[in-house]
Amino acid sequence: MNGAPELAGQLAALLQAQGRMLATAESCTGGMVSAACTDLAGSSNWFERGFVTYSNEAKTELLGVDAALITRHGAVSEEVARAMTTGALVHSRAQVAVAVTGVAGPTGGSAAKPVGTVWFGFALPGRLVSEVRRFEGGRAAVRGATVEHALRRLLQLLQEPEAPEAPEAPQEAG
Repeated sequence: MNGAPELAGQLAALLQAQGRMLATAESCTGGMVSAACTDLAGSSNWFERGFVTYSNEAKTELLGVDAALITRHGAVSEEVARAMTTGALVHSRAQVAVAVTGVAGPTGGSAAKPVGTVWFGFALPGRLVSEVRRFEGGRAAVRGATVEHALRRLLQLLQEPEAPEAPEAPQEAG
């Protein structure tokens, strides 16, 4: 996770410049994205809250993820990542959110979702972006790469021109 402190610093500066707050919803990282953010002094100026929703029940209880969605698609899925991201916004005062759900290993993988598979969700004004990545290495490497990707990608997305506000639902992107 060598790049996480630098990425968190850049993210902090950008969020503050934009006057926005961040919320996180984490499963496989167990709060590591939040920790990278709150390691910075003054993070309360731009970091609103983090949800560690490791169990399926926590995803439902804290973020409002429909249990049927988890049953149908699995916790490690685009649908659940998107629902976690939306839930983080709904259950916070943040304007920006990131969610991660994946298989950190060394066990728990399958042919369809091997160890290292991580789904990300990013909520920004007017859009909801989701994507999947597959990281190599052991548990620590997968979790570290997940944190760095979450911060780096959120930073990239925040630097893109804003999409117009969607009147009914966030626009699809990804």
